[in-house]
Amino acid sequence: MPLPDKLFSALPRFALFFCILILTQAAFGQGASKINLIKADQLKYNKDLGKDLRRVIGNVAFEHDGAYLYCDSAYFHEDANNVEAFGTIHIKVSDTLNIYGDQLQYDGETKIGDLTGKVKLVDNQTILLTDHLIWNRIEGYSYYNTGGKITNKDNKLTSQIGYYYTDRKEFFFKKNVILVNPKYTMKSDTLLYNTVSRTSFFKGPTTIKGESNYIYCENGWYNTITDVSQFNKNGYMISGERKLWGDSLYYNRQLGLGKAFGNVSILDTVQDVVVKGNKGIYQELKGYVRMTDSAEGILVDKSGSFFLHADTLYATFDTARQFKVLYAYNHTKFFRTDLQGLCDSLVYNFGDSTILLHGSPVIWSEVNQLTADSIRMWMTNKAVDSMMLYNTSFIVSVSDTGQYDQIKGKNMIGHFIENELRSVKVLSNAETIYFAKEDDGHSIGVNFAKSSEMLIRMKDKKVYRIKYVSEPDAYLNPLKETKAEELKLKGFQWLESRRPRYSGDIYKW
Repeated sequence: MPLPDKLFSALPRFALFFCILILTQAAFGQGASKINLIKADQLKYNKDLGKDLRRVIGNVAFEHDGAYLYCDSAYFHEDANNVEAFGTIHIKVSDTLNIYGDQLQYDGETKIGDLTGKVKLVDNQTILLTDHLIWNRIEGYSYYNTGGKITNKDNKLTSQIGYYYTDRKEFFFKKNVILVNPKYTMKSDTLLYNTVSRTSFFKGPTTIKGESNYIYCENGWYNTITDVSQFNKNGYMISGERKLWGDSLYYNRQLGLGKAFGNVSILDTVQDVVVKGNKGIYQELKGYVRMTDSAEGILVDKSGSFFLHADTLYATFDTARQFKVLYAYNHTKFFRTDLQGLCDSLVYNFGDSTILLHGSPVIWSEVNQLTADSIRMWMTNKAVDSMMLYNTSFIVSVSDTGQYDQIKGKNMIGHFIENELRSVKVLSNAETIYFAKEDDGHSIGVNFAKSSEMLIRMKDKKVYRIKYVSEPDAYLNPLKETKAEELKLKGFQWLESRRPRYSGDIYKW
């Protein structure tokens, strides 16, 4: 197994080598096969250096357990079963794995080699460059801690510490890890890289910076062939002015497809829009975002943010990556301090600042409740400017306990000033019921009116004046002489119990 990093960094090279030697001998014992000298131009013996020491020079070749060592010269300790080699060193481990260096100490008992100088390891299309490499044949890995560089096709990777596991074709990197690819640059603290699948697995803070996006996470993987990745633990992605984050992120760079799960959010910093949920799909190339499972949209504004919830939120964006349209489907409800509403589905168009509500829509503006078959709102500076109610339009407000002022018609146009309803124009089949009062609040009676069209002015959130376009059918009845069933127009409904009172109520249907 690899030794602790602190131990390696604290030892000189030769002490490091002999430390590994002693530990491995203790672990594996004696009885290893002998190193064989195959050839050399010269063989010298010097008794002063030791009776078992041979000096071999020129075209030197050794063999040990199927691996071949070639060098310019070497000291061969035959009895101790080790070699100290110099010059142009080449170790041929297999048809695919070759190691080169300037100096080598190799022990046949432990099968550990210590290479220094211009060290190069080549395994198929993977090349490792460093100035000091420990080659451990028994454990099946090579190790460096003085900095190394790996090239694997289009990927170039550097790190301070690295292990290469030969059988698994995997690199394990630590400290200042940088992977450079034509499409992006990856930086990490801890990285595992498979040279066959060309997949990177990161176990610490990691950044991936491409031409169009920036990714951060602390756990995950990235396949450099397919450009498919998975990011976990504090993961997020920034694309232009848009930021996507969640508990788990999946990203296909080629398709521009992002999937997110758990506490998902997409933030647009230009338009101040946040889309949230627990399941999200981000189609970067096709230009849309879909959010489900507690989906929520927030349009941030200093005067009061707009909170929107539905079963599904679907947002499209243009080539400049600006939101174009936001769609809300099923059980739609929204809240703003001055405006609340619900419907089956809603369309928010950022281009012309309009909001269209379909499917039994209800809007509450201050004391007024507005209903119709469908409703369209026009916004100016994120405030309601006007509103169109289509078919079976109805506006209700409370006059007093059990008393409701009512405006009914086929179609209506409402105009707002500072988010307060100031006038209503009923375009067809207009009917009104409102309770006339003295200035002191004392009831005068009930005013009934019908006309083809009418214009109603509001003051202090109450009906102030009515202008009839055609001759009206109008009369004032004393309250005491009016039957209870006459006090409500046909189709009347009071839905105050479903009104959201704060932003959290948008989840209550």
